[in-house]
Amino acid sequence: MMYLHYRYLNVHVWDSDRAVIRAARRKIAAHDRRDPAKRDARKRFYREMLRHHASDQNLVAEFRL
Repeated sequence: MMYLHYRYLNVHVWDSDRAVIRAARRKIAAHDRRDPAKRDARKRFYREMLRHHASDQNLVAEFRL
């Protein structure tokens, strides 16, 4: 299910990790970005987006797409 969220970031497969984090940050509501109680959830979300991004990069590199 989180892979679908990654796809909605609209980042190119060779974009940097920083670009992925920036796109993911824009998808989180402003009040949730500032809420200290949700810090761990934000970290998990960012890590999951980076994991999917790395997976897509590996897939493209492996099949030379």
